[in-house]
Amino acid sequence: MLITGFAAGMFQTNCYLLATEAGSEAIIIDPGQDAAPRVRELLAEHDLTPVAVLLTHGHLDHTWNAQEICDEFSIPAYIHAADRPMLADPGKGIGRTLGSMIGTLTFREPEKVIEFVDSEAVDLAGIRLSVDLAPGHTQGSVLLGIEVPTDQGPVPVCFSGDVLFAGSIGRTDLPGGDHQQLLDSIATKLLPLSDDTQVLPGHGPQTSIGQERVSNPFLADLPTDTPKKGRHGL
Repeated sequence: MLITGFAAGMFQTNCYLLATEAGSEAIIIDPGQDAAPRVRELLAEHDLTPVAVLLTHGHLDHTWNAQEICDEFSIPAYIHAADRPMLADPGKGIGRTLGSMIGTLTFREPEKVIEFVDSEAVDLAGIRLSVDLAPGHTQGSVLLGIEVPTDQGPVPVCFSGDVLFAGSIGRTDLPGGDHQQLLDSIATKLLPLSDDTQVLPGHGPQTSIGQERVSNPFLADLPTDTPKKGRHGL
């Protein structure tokens, strides 16, 4: 399987491309600000044909180039219904202060949008992805899971968006954020996964569930009356 990615835009948001192999169909995850040129380069480099854009949540740093890419290649964007309004109105998710960075820019939905359903499996480009709703950073944040075949057997991989990072968790001070809900999502949706599950987050380096279970300070019995905020992303 081919998994490649890069950090894009002022927030250095990780954009990923998935395919079974070079020369096949591909999935694009979270094409944020200024991601489109590099996405086109990687598609050409690996001779890939995109079939969908998947959005882990609706914050602008993850969706900025979604409409451009989707409409250019006539492919759908997938997003959870709770975050879909942010596609046309990003200010709904980032509040008045951060909203000033949008200025006079206007946004709209891609021509085709498909809404994720919690606990469903989505089959695209010869790849099956599990979809798990994990609210807290936003109300429509989802975890996307796949199994990557290797000579030693399948390795589980989770695209965690801004739910979990290496050594941190998503911020919860923006509209729709809820700190305790985020911790509950991590406890019920991520920590039950096997230690060898590789986590590809929305910002920063790759990690694993095992690593975060033993070293992430945000997961160590935090008292609910003293919430802490993650360090990355919108």
